[in-house]
Amino acid sequence: MNRRSRTTALAALLACALSAPLLSAAPASAAQGAPSVARAVQAPSVAAELELPAPTGPHPVGRRTLHLVDRSRTDPWVPAVGYRELMVSVSYPARSAGGAPAAYMTTEEARLLLEERGLGGVVAAETVAGTRTHARVAAPPAPGRFPLVLLSPGFGMPRATLTSLADDLAGRGYVVAVVDHAYESVGTEFPGGRMLPCVACEEVDAGPEYAAVATGRAADLSFVIDELTGRRGPGAALSRMIDSRRIGVAGHSIGGAAAAGAMAADRRVRAGADLDGDFFVPAPGAGLGGRPFLMVGAAATHRPDSTGTDWSEAWSRLHGWKRWLTFEGAGHFSFTDFPWLGDRLGLPDPTVPLSGERGWSLTRDYVAAFFDLHLRGIPGRLLDGPTPSRPEVTFHRP
Repeated sequence: MNRRSRTTALAALLACALSAPLLSAAPASAAQGAPSVARAVQAPSVAAELELPAPTGPHPVGRRTLHLVDRSRTDPWVPAVGYRELMVSVSYPARSAGGAPAAYMTTEEARLLLEERGLGGVVAAETVAGTRTHARVAAPPAPGRFPLVLLSPGFGMPRATLTSLADDLAGRGYVVAVVDHAYESVGTEFPGGRMLPCVACEEVDAGPEYAAVATGRAADLSFVIDELTGRRGPGAALSRMIDSRRIGVAGHSIGGAAAAGAMAADRRVRAGADLDGDFFVPAPGAGLGGRPFLMVGAAATHRPDSTGTDWSEAWSRLHGWKRWLTFEGAGHFSFTDFPWLGDRLGLPDPTVPLSGERGWSLTRDYVAAFFDLHLRGIPGRLLDGPTPSRPEVTFHRP
C-alpha cells in the first residue's frame, strides 16, 4: 500500500468516530479497511473528557501490559531489527477495583493517529489518549482459572481500538489479550520510547500480501498463547489464572482473518470470531476441524449477495457450529471503540446510521454469547436466531 493509499485507509479508520461530517465512508469489503473518503470538512477544535463504556460483567477488571519477543522469528517487515516483537494488553478478572486506571493509549500514539488523518487541529491528542478506561493497572487477579481470548485489531490500527470489547469480556470472566503486531499500526510505542511506524502499510497492496499479513499474525497469536500459558517469561504471572483448555480468538478486519488462521494452525484454539474482515487466505474449513466459528459484519458489505467479499466461500467450507450475522446500518468500524468515542465528541459519521452505542452493545452481546457458549458451556438463545429486541441483526444461512 503506497503512502496515498495508506492515508486513505487511515482516513476511513477515523471517519467513523473522530472526524467532522464526511462525504463517504465506503464499504470495507476488503476487510483491511480502505473505504474511500472524498474529503473531510474541518470542524472547530473539540475539548471533551472521554470515557469508554463500563464492563457489564460481575468482575472488576485488571490490566497488565506485556512486551513479548519471539526469538524464533525475524520481523517480516524490518528484518534488520531482529526478532519479532509484540505489545500486548491483558485485561483480566480482578479481585478488587483498586489502583490507577489503565491508560487508553499514549499521547504520542494518539498524535500520530490524528495527524495521519489531518485531524490534529480538530481533536487534541491528549483528549484521545486520556480516554478513561475501566481497568485498573496491575490489580490483583481474581481467584480461579478463566478462559483466554486473544484479540487482533484491524490493519493499521492500534490494539487500543478493541479496549472496550477486551474489558467487557474480562468483566464477564475471561482473560483477554489484545495484540499490537509490530510495524502494522500507524504508531505503537514500545519500551524505551521506541515508536514503531506502520511499515507494512507501505508494502501491502494486494490480496496475496494481505494473506501474508494474516498468516504472520496467526503465528503471533500462537506465540502469545505460548507466553501466557507458560511458566516463564513476562506472561508467567498470569498463567495461573488461565485455563489452557479453553482458548478463543477474535479479530476486527484483517484481525478476523488472523483469528481463522490461528485456529487452523493451532489446535489449542477452540473457537474463533471474525468481525467484518475478509479472509484472504484459503477460506477456513477442514483446518478448523469442525470447531465453532462466528462471522459478524456490516450488512452493506457482508450479506451473502455482497460483491467483493469472500464470506460465501468461507461459509461453505465451515463444517462445524457456525453463524453468519450482519448488523443493518453498521460501518466497518462499528465493531471497535471509534464510533462510541466519536458520538461523545459530537462527531458521528453521518454515513453510518447505526449509533456508536448501539454498534457497541450489539458487538458486545453477540461476541460474549459466542464465547460463553463455546468456552464456558453457558447456553443462551441469542445465537439461535433473530430477536425482536435486536431488529438490526440478520442471521444468514445461505
